[in-house]
Amino acid sequence: MLVKEADLWQTVLGEIELSVSHGKFITWFKTTRLLKVSPELVVIGVQNIFFKQQMESKYHDMIQQTLAKNGYKEAKIEFKIYSSLAPKKNRQQEDMVVVDSHRPSGAQTSSFAGRRPDGNGHKSSIAHAYRPGLNDRYTFDNFVVGAGNELAYAACQGIAQMPGTKYNPLFLYGGVGIGKTHLVQAVGNTVRQRNPQANIVYASTEQFVQEFVDALRFKKNTEFATYYRSADVLIMDDIQFFEGKEKVQEEFFHTFNALYQGNKQIVISSDKQPKDIPTLEDRLRSRLTWGMAIDMQTPDYETRCAIIKTKAAAHELNLPEDLIDFLSTRIQTNIRDLESELNRVLAFCEMRSLEPDLAIATGLLGTAKPRPRHISAKQIVERTAKHFQISIEDIVGAKRDKDIVVPRQVAM
Repeated sequence: MLVKEADLWQTVLGEIELSVSHGKFITWFKTTRLLKVSPELVVIGVQNIFFKQQMESKYHDMIQQTLAKNGYKEAKIEFKIYSSLAPKKNRQQEDMVVVDSHRPSGAQTSSFAGRRPDGNGHKSSIAHAYRPGLNDRYTFDNFVVGAGNELAYAACQGIAQMPGTKYNPLFLYGGVGIGKTHLVQAVGNTVRQRNPQANIVYASTEQFVQEFVDALRFKKNTEFATYYRSADVLIMDDIQFFEGKEKVQEEFFHTFNALYQGNKQIVISSDKQPKDIPTLEDRLRSRLTWGMAIDMQTPDYETRCAIIKTKAAAHELNLPEDLIDFLSTRIQTNIRDLESELNRVLAFCEMRSLEPDLAIATGLLGTAKPRPRHISAKQIVERTAKHFQISIEDIVGAKRDKDIVVPRQVAM
């Protein structure tokens, strides 16, 4: 039955999502399609030959085992290149089962094919499967506010209510796993909720670079520029990876100017402040600080406790205070690591029908704190520069000013 086929692939994807990292699932599985299924053969649609090779070499056995769990033990798996992510529907296609791998509502399926036509009235012809779009789970309601992020939270709420009128651009920077991506996507989701017709463009720097390279390769520069410059809100994540990419920086510079002049909102995140991103062009560095740049700090103890309680409440659990204290003390800098430890405990208890408590957590995770990560000389220089509020270039440069010599000696 057709419905059973659709349910099968949703079930398979759901089980695989629990077995791989979120990044791998988004990259390799989210855009797959079930093209054909029978007890003897399962045909899975992928975007291109590269995806086909990767799926065959890395994930064939995982998919086969998952299919076997769902009653298709003898089925042979084939991967077929599916020509379009968004094929035009006709009567025949409407009767076919083409399983969309539970893309969140509102997610963009293509960097070019999409919401707005180009200048000639035709939609862009390039489709990029790797764009995940906004994640509906990232909202202001489930973001835990603390001393280290309350300014960033307030600024993001302000621009979500009136995009393009203040704090433009908004530049959030800080360490890994402290909620930057959550906040910038919450802006996009809120703007879209308030105005469904708004053109929200969210992209990581990696996506922007890859799309730019493809646009050059296929001579689609105009379509690329039109897509980004027609945004009402442009959200760029992890902009520090623009480092050393001169042509990409130039393209983003012109995109930035076009949006800024049109009073369109620009939201940017990075793990460094603009002045500490090496090889970033001065003209772009200057523009990134035109609006408001906010340093997001690591969460304090109270914030970490609140995060754990919020995550536990989502599972309809009320954790004991000593367990919350243990987890909050164990992980102090990275919210993702904190959630990972909590998920390990909850999954262990769920599989064994146990109530989470401190004894289970210490037995599973150990009583000692995780060993600190080794830091590099570059990280030492960066942290020293941040502490003394001077640039990295000053520390490693030839200047011998008094206010530079002491930080340089500390770093050494």
